[in-house]
Amino acid sequence: MTGKLVKLEFPPGIFKESTEYAEEGKWFNADRVRFRDGKPECLRGYETKIDDTFDGNARDLLTWIDNSQTKRVMFGTDKKLFESHGDSLFDVTPLASTVTLTNCFGTSAGTTRVCVSDNASNTSVGNFVNFTSAGTNLGGNINLSNKTYEIVSVVDTNVYVISVTDAADATSTQAGNATFNYLISTGTSTAVEGLGYSAAKYQATVCASQTRAWNQPASAGSSGLVRQITQWSLDNYGEDVIATRRKGPIFFFDTDASTSPIRLTTVTNSPATVDSALVSPNDRHIIALGANDLAGDYNPMLVRWCDTNRRDNWTPSVSSNAGDNLLTDGTRIVGGVRSRNAVNIWTDNALWGMSFVGPPFVFKFQQLGSNCGLIAPHAAVDYNGASIWMGHDNFYINDGQVRVLPCTVRKHVFDELNLSQSDKIYAGINSEFNEIIWLYPSNNTTNNDCDKYVIYSPVGNYWTIGTTLFTTFADRYVFGNTITTGTSVAGSSLYDNEPIGFNSQTGAGETLSSFIESADFDIEDGNQLMFLNRMVPDFDLTDGNIKFSITTKDYPESTETVTKGPFTITKSTKKIDFRARGRQASIKVSTDSTEAKWRWGAIRVAFQPDGGR
Repeated sequence: MTGKLVKLEFPPGIFKESTEYAEEGKWFNADRVRFRDGKPECLRGYETKIDDTFDGNARDLLTWIDNSQTKRVMFGTDKKLFESHGDSLFDVTPLASTVTLTNCFGTSAGTTRVCVSDNASNTSVGNFVNFTSAGTNLGGNINLSNKTYEIVSVVDTNVYVISVTDAADATSTQAGNATFNYLISTGTSTAVEGLGYSAAKYQATVCASQTRAWNQPASAGSSGLVRQITQWSLDNYGEDVIATRRKGPIFFFDTDASTSPIRLTTVTNSPATVDSALVSPNDRHIIALGANDLAGDYNPMLVRWCDTNRRDNWTPSVSSNAGDNLLTDGTRIVGGVRSRNAVNIWTDNALWGMSFVGPPFVFKFQQLGSNCGLIAPHAAVDYNGASIWMGHDNFYINDGQVRVLPCTVRKHVFDELNLSQSDKIYAGINSEFNEIIWLYPSNNTTNNDCDKYVIYSPVGNYWTIGTTLFTTFADRYVFGNTITTGTSVAGSSLYDNEPIGFNSQTGAGETLSSFIESADFDIEDGNQLMFLNRMVPDFDLTDGNIKFSITTKDYPESTETVTKGPFTITKSTKKIDFRARGRQASIKVSTDSTEAKWRWGAIRVAFQPDGGR
């Protein structure tokens, strides 16, 4: 008995807003798959861009070409700030303080611990110190000069301990001298939430009113228990860069500086407390989002900007167009993105447009939408003049009108999103495939970091999902392919993602798997059983092999299923014979072969009614 061959043609995208049976005739699940001309294909792999790993997890990433045509990358982590060009990685973290001391080191023979004496250090475990002009041969063999060390313990207010590579040959006390360059303090990699119903018992008697309401501190007199992660915002100022670490000042990277590495320095007169910053599109104002005012008081809803092309002038006057503006509709500014001749600014509840109008007002502010706040500082992008972003429970677009973006995986994404770590969500653009990607942490993340992605194609109008280790994402305009950062068991690395011509299905040398799986399908609305007995493959397959399997069951909620396969398919496979029966069936295509770059064609399956039973 041979059934009639029927093409399996499903619309592009993943559909998970309902059950598998309700999404009949569609793709239901996938990993590392996109759609081209409506057909699914696997993503290309990725490889490390440079050999060096770095400290921490990256939270923002900037790529650019300077005036000498050098291609550069800068990214900030919870521990440091890094710049890369060529095959080298440089620690360019700003310095908090510098001091030169003598007779300040102590070693113990046979150990790698070095005691450091600095009565004014006021440092903590996890911070970093760089030594220059250090005396050589401490303990007989240890050289600290031009090296950076993490502080591993603090003995007391005057003494702390670092760990070096080689054990000291001899014991020494009050030895050596050096210039101490203290890097700005290490930040926070994991959000800790302490307000809300989970902080302590609701209405516990801990405050003046004898009841603790929603979002009141869990102890009397407390200022709050929420500890935000360390966030960076990076932007170009000509060929140079401004960088801001949340709740810190604005720093400046001068590509023409003669020092190596080029450490960032504080922008003179800039606000001391800034949540994020960017540069306006045409008039080159540095714009601080969430900042302290001229009196020094911090306001999370305040927008401030410097004079045109004068990054050191933040004081409004008749000779300066520096200024500020206080936004409404929300409790804090979350982030901002440049758009066409304007800047879009999101609070946690609204979208504002900021456009240059010249003196005396300099900028005009217009509220563009409400109840459409941004979920994380880097969760928005500008795509061909339209701002697209992830909110607290929906995806949105502003293409002249703010509206909810229809999403076929919305419920799936927000159900599995780890809300306590949502500040880490990062949006990027892959212009090669006209895609917008959001990296996000799920409830199953093993390291409290991004482990999933959701992709939207404004051109193909589809959504797809998958797993990842990336934490930031930059488009291909500088390097010819997207650049990412990610953290794996091997450490944190900078990656060339999907390089052109990269056919190996590997990620930094490790095999990458991909799959796509359909929702259930039936005939005659499930009134008759199906008999399936043959599959004719049609794949664009490079080398290696892919797997095909088909699963049948009698009812949508059946726990008893029968799977035929997985059958191995190569370029020479003409057909697959099998025998399967059921009211519903679903198919799955997968691969874990490093050589198998595949694309779905016009696959046909033979099936026919098989009567009731």
